[in-house]
Amino acid sequence: MLSEELTLPRRHPSVLLPPAICPLIVSLLMFAGALAPAADVNVKNAAEFRAAVATAKPGTRILLAGGTYGGGYQFANLRGDQGNPIVIAAADRTQPPVFSQANVALHLSNPAFVELHDLVLTKLAHNGINIDDGPGTTNESTRGILLRGLRITDVGSTGNHDGLKLSGVWNFVVTNCTIERWGTRGGSAIDMVGCHRGVIEGCTFKHVHPEPPECTGVQAKGGSADITVRRNHFENAGGRSVNIGGSTGLKYFRPALVSGSENAEARNVRVEGNRFVGSSAPVAFVGVDGAVVRFNTIERPSRWVMRILQENRAPGFIPSRNGEFTDNTIVFESNRGTVNIGGGTEPKTFKFARNWWYCVDNPERSRLPLPVAELDGVYGRPVAEAKGKAGADALQR
Repeated sequence: MLSEELTLPRRHPSVLLPPAICPLIVSLLMFAGALAPAADVNVKNAAEFRAAVATAKPGTRILLAGGTYGGGYQFANLRGDQGNPIVIAAADRTQPPVFSQANVALHLSNPAFVELHDLVLTKLAHNGINIDDGPGTTNESTRGILLRGLRITDVGSTGNHDGLKLSGVWNFVVTNCTIERWGTRGGSAIDMVGCHRGVIEGCTFKHVHPEPPECTGVQAKGGSADITVRRNHFENAGGRSVNIGGSTGLKYFRPALVSGSENAEARNVRVEGNRFVGSSAPVAFVGVDGAVVRFNTIERPSRWVMRILQENRAPGFIPSRNGEFTDNTIVFESNRGTVNIGGGTEPKTFKFARNWWYCVDNPERSRLPLPVAELDGVYGRPVAEAKGKAGADALQR
């Protein structure tokens, strides 16, 4: 259950979220349901599901029996209350309901305090789940969303098709979800446009091997801010496993762009404690103003260790700047591990510190050229020695 009393505070764009806040929120989300009595509605087919949603009130729990429910559900203004969310969940997580054979399984427009638990979504032509702020793009109206234990597989094909598509969502958590195989040209496992104060934690993102280079794993762009991506597993998750920023049409930014201001695709993004296997580039900083990538384990990227890029060059957009890449363990091959710096960026504003670099086929070549001098980096020493010092296992709980 998501309470507005637990939401992250508003912060100046240059200030990153304290790392202790987000895990606390996730824990409270999972156990706060005992604070308010729930009205349970048991359903066993598509018609009963539609009827239950149509009459749902704050505190309603819609419990779906195992079986096939199809897809194409569109629900507008489904709104719980602080402390009394509307929950849509499997009645028995060992026999989950399955949504499939549609363009989109679920589309929630302008919801608030809604939770989805333990659903299976598969074989969908476009997206798994869409959650957006409706046609008015009202700031902070779509808020208090918890997605837990979802399994989303085989979404889309060669288009810009996403497992989760989130637009204008505030104060949200995605936890313990699995997303596998999504659109191979522009698609993302999770695509965030103008999303704020969110946590993605404990999830698995896996695509085919070799990874499709034109898709991404987790992407935060379009004015997204205060996003934490923590303790997830990425395996061949596209050309960029985590795309911090990107390139967004100007009319899609949330909040709307203001003439004369300094604009960025993303601000205050934290990527920490994750494990990356494969991918053309596990992490890319793209038109971002302030991001921290720390305590991750990166294993054998197929081309770059990380990238600093600028794709949105519209007037008023700042160059990609103020990134930190620290305390990571990076295992790479000599012909498949470089740091890519694109034009129109400010790489000298980045910080590199205490990373553990190991080139498996030539340890003497473990020190890569970086845009600035690294503080206390370790090069060419066995990865086993990094335990407790760098990489995902070293992230303090």
